[in-house]
Amino acid sequence: MSLPSLQQQFQVSFSYPVHFTEGLFEVSNPLLRDVLAQDGGRAPRKVFFALDSGVAEQHPHLTSQIVRYVEAHADVLQLSGPVALIPGGEQCKNQPALVQQLLEAVDAHHIDRHSYLAAIGGGAVLDMVGYAASVAHRGVRHLRIPTTVLSQNDSGIGVKNSVNAFGKKNFLGNFAPPYAVFNDFAFLRTLEDRDWRGGIAEALKVSLIKDAAFFRFMQAHAAALAARELPLMQQLIHRCAELHLEHIAGGDAFEQGSSRPLDFGHWSAHKLEQLSHYRIRHGEAVAIGIALDSVYSHLQGRLTVAELAEIIAVLETLGFELYAPEMVEHLTDAGHPQSLLHGLQEFREHLGGQLTIMLLDGIGTGVEVHEIDDKLMVEAVHQLQRYSRGVRPSAPL
Repeated sequence: MSLPSLQQQFQVSFSYPVHFTEGLFEVSNPLLRDVLAQDGGRAPRKVFFALDSGVAEQHPHLTSQIVRYVEAHADVLQLSGPVALIPGGEQCKNQPALVQQLLEAVDAHHIDRHSYLAAIGGGAVLDMVGYAASVAHRGVRHLRIPTTVLSQNDSGIGVKNSVNAFGKKNFLGNFAPPYAVFNDFAFLRTLEDRDWRGGIAEALKVSLIKDAAFFRFMQAHAAALAARELPLMQQLIHRCAELHLEHIAGGDAFEQGSSRPLDFGHWSAHKLEQLSHYRIRHGEAVAIGIALDSVYSHLQGRLTVAELAEIIAVLETLGFELYAPEMVEHLTDAGHPQSLLHGLQEFREHLGGQLTIMLLDGIGTGVEVHEIDDKLMVEAVHQLQRYSRGVRPSAPL
C-alpha cells in the first residue's frame, strides 16, 4: 500500500531588543527590571548570572552590585544561585567542562525555560554561556550583557552561540536569539587598549562591505577612536550594531545558505587565531584579514590603489598590525593543516557546500566570489609582509 507524503511548513517570528545604557546595575537604573517585567510571566523572575572573570577583576564590586540590584527590585527579580565566574577570553570556548558546569548549575538551581541565564563579559564568554543556555531544556532565556567593543557592536548582538572543538573555532554551536541585549558603555572604560581597538575592526569590516559613509566617519575619526574618545566609540557601536541587526533581518538569519557577508576578512582571521595559539586576539586577526582580502581585491583589479591605501592607513592609524609571521609558515602548501591557505578549506567546511568569500568592489561595496587564486593570495600575504617593513601601496602592484 502506498501512502501519500506529508508536508509541513511553519514560520517562527523572533524579536529581541538591543539596549544602550550606562550603569546597568545601579539601583536607580530601571532598565533591566523593566525589560524583564514585560515578559508576561509571573514575578519574581529567576536569573542566574555568569560573569567573565576578567570583568570581575576590573570591576571588583560588580558581584555585590548585582546582588543589591536584584534585592532592590525583588518584586520582579530573584537571584538564582551565586554569581558564577567564567574564565574570560577564547580559553573558555576550549573547555567543555565549563559548559558542563553551567548545565549542572541550571539543574541544581531549577532554572526553567521561563528563567534567565545572564552572561556578562566579552564575546567568547557570551558565545559559551549562550550555547549552554540554548541546549538546557532546549532553550533557557538568555540575556547578553557585552562588556567589550567587539561584543557590543558585533558578536554579542547576533544570534550565534558556539564553542570550539577538534582544534577548530566555533565547531559546535547553534542559532538561538537572546531574549535581550544590554550594552553598558561603562564597561568600556576599563578595557585594555587591545580590547578597545579590537572591536573597531568589526565596525571597519561592516563599513567596507555595506556603508561607505560609515567608513568615512571612521577614517575621519581614526586617531580619536584610537585615543579612546568614548562619545565617538558610542556612535561607532550604535551604527555598527544597527547595520549588523539589519543584516540579520535580511533573509538568512540562521545562515542556511553559503553566503556569509559579515565574515569579510574572517576566513584567514579564524585560521590565524588558531595558528598563533590565540596569541592574536579575534579583533586583531580580523584587522589582518581585512588587510589581506583588501590587498587581494586590489590584485584582482577590484580596488584602486588609492582605495587600498586608504584602508591600510585607517588600520594603521587605529594601531593594528597588518602582518603576523604565522602567515608564511607552510604558506604555499594549501593542504598542510598549518598553512594559512588551509583556512580556505576549513572555512568552506564551516559554511557547508560552496566556498563563498566576501571581497571588495570598492569601499562600501562587497562582492561574493566562489574561487580564490592561491598564487594571488600568496602574493597578497607577501605584500602585507612588505607593508610591515614600511612599504606603502602607492603604485599598481
